[in-house]
Amino acid sequence: MNVLVKGQVFGSVKYWLYSIEWQKRGLPHSHILIWLTNTLRPNQIDDIISAEIPNPSTDKNLYNIVIKNMVHGPCGAFNSLSPCLKEGNCSKMYPRQFIKETRFATDGYPLYRRRKPEDGRQTATVEMKSDSVLIDNRWIVPL
Repeated sequence: MNVLVKGQVFGSVKYWLYSIEWQKRGLPHSHILIWLTNTLRPNQIDDIISAEIPNPSTDKNLYNIVIKNMVHGPCGAFNSLSPCLKEGNCSKMYPRQFIKETRFATDGYPLYRRRKPEDGRQTATVEMKSDSVLIDNRWIVPL
């Protein structure tokens, strides 16, 4: 909480609270609610949340974290035994579509910016059990 509140990662914090829960299995997790002094606007989403592969020459550490922890699957044709597949389709809707700008869907959920490799964005190779798969931003879980 010190990083978020005193470090002002999202800006000046007005109020905050959190609750830590322990499940029957696994590690504890927290629910955090933060009120900011200055409200964030929808056009600031891309400043906080990213669904793209970082540039390894700019930030190699962040690139490694994203490739290790924030890649969905790959599933489908790359792994037909993936637990997210329901009737041959990914239940999490991956791979997602390329989108030039973050926007909101009709249900209110954000569709995060995922730019194409042709637009100067990164790709990465992910090791599967028996093969290597070239992925792009369509496979990245937002962080």
